[in-house]
Amino acid sequence: MKIAVSVTTPKPDAAFESRFGRAAAFAIVDTNIGEQQVVANPAAQLGGGAGIRAAEFLIRHDVEAVISGAFGPKAYNVLHTSGVRLYQARSGTVDDLITRLLNGDLDAVEDA
Repeated sequence: MKIAVSVTTPKPDAAFESRFGRAAAFAIVDTNIGEQQVVANPAAQLGGGAGIRAAEFLIRHDVEAVISGAFGPKAYNVLHTSGVRLYQARSGTVDDLITRLLNGDLDAVEDA
């Protein structure tokens, strides 16, 4: 499964970022092969529509789940209608959040 976590910077040990569309980057973890990459969010500095663009960016990366703190209604709709599952967190490292998701310890986001 490919899981994206919103993070503060496009560096390997980046801290969790609670904002989805304005996150500086996303850590994308492929749990099937144990690979992690951190990619800059091209929408982070947009004047408007950052959530939608970030959602489209992650869909192009074949992400199946996203962990963040807050999703706007438009980003939620884009991700949800594409079959991407959304989960909410308040803090944690990328590894910790992935483990919590896989153990069923994160709340699913049911609406924006």
